[in-house]
Amino acid sequence: MDTNYTIPKAARIGHIHLKVANLQRALDFYCGLLGFDLVTQWRDSAAFISAGGYHHHIGLNTWQSKNGPQPPANATGLFHHAILYPTRKDLAVIYKRLLDANYPLTGAADHGVSEALYLDDPDVNGVELYWDKSREQWPAKSDGSSD
Repeated sequence: MDTNYTIPKAARIGHIHLKVANLQRALDFYCGLLGFDLVTQWRDSAAFISAGGYHHHIGLNTWQSKNGPQPPANATGLFHHAILYPTRKDLAVIYKRLLDANYPLTGAADHGVSEALYLDDPDVNGVELYWDKSREQWPAKSDGSSD
């Protein structure tokens, strides 16, 4: 195996599939609250949602998890998935929407290179909502490295 291999710089994460206990509850969160569009749904067991007309950014399914329990906090699995907002104003709009809905946040952070809100979806999948600052706004030491 070539130990010098690196993933192509143009590679990106295109979509995620989440196991959920209740499809409608997940759709209420992702479409109703966060504003994703429903692209297609297969009965009460799977749905594919997107932003901006992409085939799907998030797949939701109950194939192995219908009415299942929430995973324990100390188990392996997904820590969170992240949704990138194009501007700080867009992040502020969803922040106000969450506040107006009394939806609980689990945290918020200014990472220097980005600002983020953290919350859990109804199945306790972690969700990060964030925007990236321009490179000129990133913190840097006098030698040009990040803090």
